[in-house]
Amino acid sequence: MERRHFMRAAAAGSALLAASQTPRAAPAAASGHDRAYLLKLMQQMAEPVLEPMSQGQLKQKFVLELSPTWDGRDRSVAYLEAFGRLMSGIAPWLALPADDTAEGQLRRRLQQQALQSYAHSVDPKSPDCLTWKGQGQALVDSAYFTNALMRAPKTLWEPLDATTKARIVTEIKGLRGIEVPNINWLLFAAMNEAWLLSIGEAHDPMRMNAAIRKINEWYIGDGWIKDGADFHFDYYGSYVMHPMLIEVLEVLVARKAPFWGAKPAELLAQATKRAQRFCEHLERFIGPEGTYPPIGRSLTYRTAVFQPLALLALRKQLPASLPEGQVRAALHAAHVAIWDGPSNFNAAGYLNIGFRGPQPELGDWYSNNGSMYIAAAGLLALGLPASDSYWTAPAEDWTQKKAFSSARFPKDYPVAY
Repeated sequence: MERRHFMRAAAAGSALLAASQTPRAAPAAASGHDRAYLLKLMQQMAEPVLEPMSQGQLKQKFVLELSPTWDGRDRSVAYLEAFGRLMSGIAPWLALPADDTAEGQLRRRLQQQALQSYAHSVDPKSPDCLTWKGQGQALVDSAYFTNALMRAPKTLWEPLDATTKARIVTEIKGLRGIEVPNINWLLFAAMNEAWLLSIGEAHDPMRMNAAIRKINEWYIGDGWIKDGADFHFDYYGSYVMHPMLIEVLEVLVARKAPFWGAKPAELLAQATKRAQRFCEHLERFIGPEGTYPPIGRSLTYRTAVFQPLALLALRKQLPASLPEGQVRAALHAAHVAIWDGPSNFNAAGYLNIGFRGPQPELGDWYSNNGSMYIAAAGLLALGLPASDSYWTAPAEDWTQKKAFSSARFPKDYPVAY
């Protein structure tokens, strides 16, 4: 069943898939395969979601899986999770120009399916109208939904019809009634307001300002941010804290919005430096074979762990200590270590709960297989065209690969920002 999704795609772009049939860890001379590997993975994630949703059939076809410790909430939240999280990760790639290559044809098709899916997501008459009311989880995944629109406004927002736009704005504003706990959820509320600001809509600056202040209060040093009052050794700095803080601040800077007590541009520069330091840790976590520590909550989000590295690569903001060829090679090895394992997709082609393959026991009480689509966040570098230096730079050994081959590698010291 998984392969069937690939074969459908082959009809639209057989050359794309042919280029990606051997996506193993690549030497320097084969760096082009790194991008082909991610394209194939992106396609495998995206098509089973966007194709049926564009026809109003996602809820009908999505084979739902719940964590064994599921807390009993309305299971329909899974569809907003799957769509919003997927779109957040693939938006930069969708924003690239369409052309007549196999990749360009695939992009054009998925762009149209994405726009149709956005329309269904807020159409009360559509079978795929998503769960926007009555569930606190909707606030979480609305932030990924709007983050995608913010990452690719000309591709995903501007082409939408006026009715769909108005419906989206109404649903996002309606989420202000959800009580926001004093944890990473502050950034979800802030992301929605930042998106509203970015499109010129009335927004609540207090939701952004409160989140920015609190995240800075929770910064404990050397690139690490607490999630609330206590420090958790997990990857929420990757899933939420660093990327969303940076992107909220970028909107404030772009819109010249006021922020009491500090200049948004200075806060953005600080947040970027802290994220760069965090990325140095993430890169050092990747072992010689691409494995990385299976720590903390939401471990089943798989390679979303590396969202900050992919985001800074996309923005050309990697620290000087991390050359593009080194980061690309390290991330490729990490993706291969996870995605070349036992099937990460169920028989219908949807992601399953697990870290490497089906491991439902690793699911948290809030986990369903729609949640797993945050893994698309590890694909952000696909937003760089194939001609970009990130893809063409010679592959370099990453830190642990150097260290365990007895090669020279840089020492590591804490940094204060």
